[in-house]
Amino acid sequence: MTSTLTWASLSTLSVFIPGAFIAYALARHRFPGKKLISTVVTLPMVLPPTAVGYLLLSLLADEGWLGREHLGFSLDILLTWKGVVLACAVMSTPLVIRTARVSFEEVNPRYEAMAHTLGYGRLQTFFRITLPLAWRGLLAAAVLGFTRAMGEFGATVIVAGNIPGRTQTLSSAIYSAQQAGNDQQANFLLVVALAIGFMAVFLTEWLADSTHKPSRRAS
Repeated sequence: MTSTLTWASLSTLSVFIPGAFIAYALARHRFPGKKLISTVVTLPMVLPPTAVGYLLLSLLADEGWLGREHLGFSLDILLTWKGVVLACAVMSTPLVIRTARVSFEEVNPRYEAMAHTLGYGRLQTFFRITLPLAWRGLLAAAVLGFTRAMGEFGATVIVAGNIPGRTQTLSSAIYSAQQAGNDQQANFLLVVALAIGFMAVFLTEWLADSTHKPSRRAS
């Protein structure tokens, strides 16, 4: 359980910062390949997790593009906790980017234009105007990404396996307990998963409601 929380946190952190900048670029700019990038970062959401896991396995295997034969050294990701973090990060990326993109799109571009007229550069405008206005949506993106990572199973099992004490996650522990006929442990882990999921969804609902309250009062 503790390991799953750690791995989910690491995967969320690894995705959130680059994901926020990608989301901002998709929300605010037009550039060649924009639709392609948007499609690629969304793919893990519509593909079976096992397909994503198999793709990662193919890339990281010894003969893969990121394997020992091509790089000349091993990244040592397969069947390790790093494989868990990688699989969780890839599977949570679409939720993080899509939610963050919506939060940026809800920021009125006039505020950014006004900042530019006052002499703010793009980075200053982003950090001093856009981020403070979009923080609730970005927090929701991080929460959803974390929850998706917590619940990841298919891709993780293929890339990192289900090794107790090494790569076993909350989801794979539930599977193992059920397969072993240990209903008591499976039910306990299920309750934990439900509690985490409920709190995460409730928090995102609260953030969404808080974000739209000012606009309702203004109307």
